[in-house]
Amino acid sequence: MCLAKGLEKIMRIIFMGTPDFAVPTLNALAAAGHDICAVYSQPPRRAGRGKTLSPTPVHKRAEELGLDVRTPASLKLPEEQSAFAELEADIAVVAAYGLILPQVILDAPKLGCVNVHASLLPRWRGAAPIQRAILAGDIETGVTIMQMEAGLDTGPMLVKVHTGIDGKTAGELTDELAHLGAELLVTVLGYLSAHPPVDQPDTGVTYAAKIDKAESRIDFQQAAEAVERQIRALAPAPGAFFEFGDERFRILSTQVLNETGPAGTVIDDQLTIGCGTGAVRPSLIQRAGKSAMTPAELLRGFAIPQWSILS
Repeated sequence: MCLAKGLEKIMRIIFMGTPDFAVPTLNALAAAGHDICAVYSQPPRRAGRGKTLSPTPVHKRAEELGLDVRTPASLKLPEEQSAFAELEADIAVVAAYGLILPQVILDAPKLGCVNVHASLLPRWRGAAPIQRAILAGDIETGVTIMQMEAGLDTGPMLVKVHTGIDGKTAGELTDELAHLGAELLVTVLGYLSAHPPVDQPDTGVTYAAKIDKAESRIDFQQAAEAVERQIRALAPAPGAFFEFGDERFRILSTQVLNETGPAGTVIDDQLTIGCGTGAVRPSLIQRAGKSAMTPAELLRGFAIPQWSILS
């Protein structure tokens, strides 16, 4: 289903999103005066020590805006598909929704579905484009507004915006791209005739697999530069960590130093840690159950002596 040219600015929209990344796009659509007929988000999940049900960031914001919120666990059931079609939307806007959209859902809005994707497609299709771009040492990333089809982020592109990674953490980059994507999406909807869809090239395709829990453990056998990227890619959550004794420590930011020492070993009294090549010195670290602090603050209350081996 192709996007029409010259469509009026105000449209009847279904919004589909779940995490904080999607909230700026929802806000921008509401501020632009679009008719948001329904908001779809993933179901509330149990969180915190009390394991109470907590709605997603998009769910919370939609309720604040007085919008109809729907939280199906799947869109594969015929009754959910019928309810979606009955909204008679012009278009569906998707931003990090997290559920697969069956073809019948993709086809239901008059103009199909568009996605706010946090990479420069076709690079980093998939679930974790921001983290994978940092891990790979990419110089830049961005946002692509794309028309959705059944494949994983394979649809034609409407427009892109670029930004440098420049030592940013995943958290910082997520916030930046969320706002860039929101602004770009509203512009695209207002002037569709200026953004005809363009097929993605066959070359340069990469896939951004979801971050596995095992990837959070720091591998000090890597070069110091790779360790630093791992720390930035997983900050602030889930956080890259090492263990010492029975304790777990998350490194939230670090420096790369031209020092030498055995990989995974503390090589001085400032918590400098040897890597495969070079070394890293944490600048912000968090002990399990404690607030983030500098290494000097940590070491005043918890000893990690020189030549300690970290795992």
